[in-house]
Amino acid sequence: MTGAMLRLALFQPDIPQNAGTMIRMAACLGIAVDIVEPAAFDVSDRHFRRSGMDYLERAAVRRHDSFAAFDGWRRAQGRRLVLAETDGATPLPDFAFQASDIVLVGRESAGVTAEVRAAAEASLHIPMRSGLRSLNVALAAAMVIGEALRQTGGFPDRNGTEAEDGHPEAR
Repeated sequence: MTGAMLRLALFQPDIPQNAGTMIRMAACLGIAVDIVEPAAFDVSDRHFRRSGMDYLERAAVRRHDSFAAFDGWRRAQGRRLVLAETDGATPLPDFAFQASDIVLVGRESAGVTAEVRAAAEASLHIPMRSGLRSLNVALAAAMVIGEALRQTGGFPDRNGTEAEDGHPEAR
């Protein structure tokens, strides 16, 4: 699949401020976002809109009614699902990203289901100091997406323009 660009997927997000922050990041970096429903909030929620600010209108967001719908869509697109979780198999610095990957982060309160874990082609974790539980999901997503963009040459150029094939397909 040529020209496919990295995507970020949010699995049943719990906290509107975190989702808004991740969508804002994605808009700024030119990557699309998939929201796997059900979310614990409505997109009209004031906290969601405040954290996303005016970037929500500039983001390429696709909503999926369920994980099964999302998984069917991404498989039809030929995209690899990379799960970022606290106990992922591969440390982030050792993982080799592809430009067409979808990086999926779990719910703040419960992570992902066994079905989601089984569907992922890869899982990774951010190495952390012993005795600490986890990073905030928006911060973890930023670290993983930043590394994926670095590896795949997907950052916008220094003039702030899109990658060579333009804004990601979405919606």
